[in-house]
Amino acid sequence: MGTQQILLIVLSVIIVGIAVAVGITMFNAQATNSNRQAIMGDMNNLASSALAFYKTPTTHGGGGNTWGALDNLGNWLGYEWDGSICTTGNGTFTITTNLDVMTIVGLGTELGNDGSTNVSGQLLVTGATSGIVASVLN
Repeated sequence: MGTQQILLIVLSVIIVGIAVAVGITMFNAQATNSNRQAIMGDMNNLASSALAFYKTPTTHGGGGNTWGALDNLGNWLGYEWDGSICTTGNGTFTITTNLDVMTIVGLGTELGNDGSTNVSGQLLVTGATSGIVASVLN
């Protein structure tokens, strides 16, 4: 083989290697973004269901303008429930209540932007005003 042919083979291998590396990086970034969106979507669904529970009278199985017992809330939500932890295919959500405010913290299944901790987010739900405030942590 001539020097020119060897140079073309080496150049081709380098270009293919760079293309594979860029493809893997793009795939990982998309997986992280998809999981972040899914976590926020699940938290919004949990928040709207929790608000429906809050506003529903106790005679109809709701909280009667309180968050009530978390076991009752878990039955209302319809997800896999373990006392204060809700699990979906997108991640795990911890639900805590304090007077009129419910906090939902979601932990995703994909690594976040820092590359060491999973995607996470937090949602604050105020029952009386039906307010929802979201923040993406990672």
